[in-house]
Amino acid sequence: MKAEISPNTTPQISEDLISLLRQLPLFSDLPRGELKYLAYTLNRLSLEPDTIVFRENDIGESFYIVIDGSVDVIMAIDTPDEKLLARLGSGEYIGEMSLVIPGGKRSASIRTREPSHLWVMTREEFDELLNRQPNIAYAMVKVMSDRLRNSDSAAFRELREKNRQLQVAYDELKDAQEQIIEKEKLEKELQLAAEIQRSILPRTLPVLPGVDFGGHMDPARSVGGDLYDVFLLDEYRAGILIGDVADKGVPSAIFMARTHALLTAESLRGGPPGEVLRSVNAYLTRLEQGDLFVTATYGIFDIRSGVFSYARAGHELPLLVSVSGEVLELPKKESLPIGLFPEIPLDEYSIVIPPGGTLLLFTDGMSDCRSAQGDEFGRARIAEVLSQAHGLAAQAVCDELLKALLDFRQGAAQDDDVTLVTLHRA
Repeated sequence: MKAEISPNTTPQISEDLISLLRQLPLFSDLPRGELKYLAYTLNRLSLEPDTIVFRENDIGESFYIVIDGSVDVIMAIDTPDEKLLARLGSGEYIGEMSLVIPGGKRSASIRTREPSHLWVMTREEFDELLNRQPNIAYAMVKVMSDRLRNSDSAAFRELREKNRQLQVAYDELKDAQEQIIEKEKLEKELQLAAEIQRSILPRTLPVLPGVDFGGHMDPARSVGGDLYDVFLLDEYRAGILIGDVADKGVPSAIFMARTHALLTAESLRGGPPGEVLRSVNAYLTRLEQGDLFVTATYGIFDIRSGVFSYARAGHELPLLVSVSGEVLELPKKESLPIGLFPEIPLDEYSIVIPPGGTLLLFTDGMSDCRSAQGDEFGRARIAEVLSQAHGLAAQAVCDELLKALLDFRQGAAQDDDVTLVTLHRA
């Protein structure tokens, strides 16, 4: 049978139910009053054994918390290849990724093992909770990071074990079949990480009078470590962000997601760019992940004055093009990436983008890209393309740079993520 959600009569709210919600990592820091409100308002399902809560490849619109009883997490349910992945009991939850990936499909099926009671939270209810408790965004990023990191590590450990078994008995069909299943599981995790990354990048760029923006990211692998964003701070100002996480792949994507969430949250609080980067650096260094760090530039553009005030943390120096096509090298000071040391120097500066001028921010995947002959694209070629493209709209400038880079590579492999952000003042 298939579970159907219907509001129940409101249960009595006990301390046990509130404690059950508090033990969830996603809700552990919420005030007691908020937990009580959730326990009171969330729909509650009463399910018989062998009830299907949802199926693999269903569209996810909610997530579930087990109050009592138990449920099985199953791949390929009701087929000869059915496989039990996990068994969840009281205080555990499933389907939380549906809250951040609209239209995403379930990666497994859920079936009750015994009489069970479940809370269900929809995406709309989570959005309302996020409006009431903005700090839950940090908890959500941590939950996603821990889930993806654990899943990725487990998948690689299992994959290595299966490889060892295949070396010992490579002619056993059962071992080969299990290896294929593990590979598919890993591919799903990588696909999920890529979907998370795409959901973080801006789908559209904001519009301000007299200025337009362009942006593009081209990861070197299925999952990249670059990030960028352009967002309105008020009717006159836009925040512009670009960053590059050390290394590539799933760990970098997780670290990128966390850094992006911190940077946008801090920037929306207000304050100059340098203050924003220092606050994020303080948080990242407390995580003690010295193998991962981020070069970044964050700036604020004001349409009233044409001033772009920015702080640079070890990132590539921006380029400014005048209305006549002259490419200007900006002054610079020593700076270090965020996430390395508790105290770091930053390059803080303000420039005026003249009418008709264009500003380019980019990652080193652009300047360090090499051709089939091993030549480096370099800042000089970037400046040359910028000069030729002066006067074009911001996105058109991005397109010209990417076309020039593709022609330069002549089919050579892309070694690093390439990310561009442009601002053109009319």
